[in-house]
Amino acid sequence: MAARQTRLLLLLGSSQQPTQRVASLPSGGLNTSFFFSSIFRCSVDALPAEAAAPRSVPVRVAYELQQAGHRYLDVRTEGEFSAGHPQGAVNIPYMHNNGSGMTKNTHFLEQVSTIFGKDDEIIVGCQSGKRSLMAAAELCAAGFNAVTDIAGGFSSWRDNGLPVNQ
Repeated sequence: MAARQTRLLLLLGSSQQPTQRVASLPSGGLNTSFFFSSIFRCSVDALPAEAAAPRSVPVRVAYELQQAGHRYLDVRTEGEFSAGHPQGAVNIPYMHNNGSGMTKNTHFLEQVSTIFGKDDEIIVGCQSGKRSLMAAAELCAAGFNAVTDIAGGFSSWRDNGLPVNQ
């Protein structure tokens, strides 16, 4: 049996393209976990404000990141979370239902800070990807430096047959 070789893959392009480029690569045993955990970090100290936005990754990459030790922050409402969620997810709603619509959870950052440290590797998901992107951007702006958004959210997670707790 031949020994498995480790190779470094360097992708060049604009800051908006790496996620799509890696996501479109043929899998062929490519483990993207190290790539994403090492490269896609946000830091308001090291980058200009416009570049401090979190990166979004497809759900299968998010699952690999979770398997590699990243923690899943589910920012859906408590009702959405209790109807089903990814295994191991922690629920801190970014928005609350108020009967006539949704309002922002004014204690979101405080609640996240009681469970996660600024250097914890966090993947953030919601139902479709909109709230999680807002939440991830707010976490980056607050100094959390290893935040990754999950493109497509829990809907895509479930559609891809990834592990779910009911």
